[in-house]
Amino acid sequence: VQLVESGGGMVQPGGSLRLSCVGSGFTWRLYDMGWVRQAPGEGPEWASAIKTGGTYTYYSDAVKGRFTISRDDAKNTLYLQMNNQKQEDTAVYYCARVYTWGKLPQYDFWGLGTQVTVSS
Repeated sequence: VQLVESGGGMVQPGGSLRLSCVGSGFTWRLYDMGWVRQAPGEGPEWASAIKTGGTYTYYSDAVKGRFTISRDDAKNTLYLQMNNQKQEDTAVYYCARVYTWGKLPQYDFWGLGTQVTVSS
């Protein structure tokens, strides 16, 4: 299993970025996928998840209404469109594969992450 994120960078407050994640080594369309972020000095925080086929999407309260998760199964690619970004969105963002659901999705494979910095 390999997950490779891209699209991170620096953006001003109120700006936008789109993250991408390409998966390989597994049957992409059969798995729910998600994004997890980790701010400096903090533990991992679940941000968003999407069911197979893109039928259902889920967001944490911190990103709801500003972020949009989507997937293109023909390209084995997961996206996270981040709008109206805030300084507290600064974190390393990881693409992750869901293996089960409890109160929150549980992940079994993660990418190496991409840094997002929101700063004026």
